[in-house]
Amino acid sequence: MPGFVLLVRPRDDGDPAIRIGYTVTRKIGNAVVRNRMKRRLRALARIHLPESGIPGADHVLIGRAGGVEREFARLESELVKALGRVAHG
Repeated sequence: MPGFVLLVRPRDDGDPAIRIGYTVTRKIGNAVVRNRMKRRLRALARIHLPESGIPGADHVLIGRAGGVEREFARLESELVKALGRVAHG
């Protein structure tokens, strides 16, 4: 199971900007753990969304249990795979 869920929704408003949102529920842990997970998600988005994101769409990364302990490289490969799935249908 991946360390996050990626939701992508086209806005259809003519604006090509890629927008991103992050959410991590209290089930994941206390505020320190949730903030760490959000920082990791932001770093992933900063690296990959500019070139692999869908223009004119909202992207939401939802942190899941186990995502904080997971290696960053593994999270990165999961995001690349998820973005590839979204881009190709």
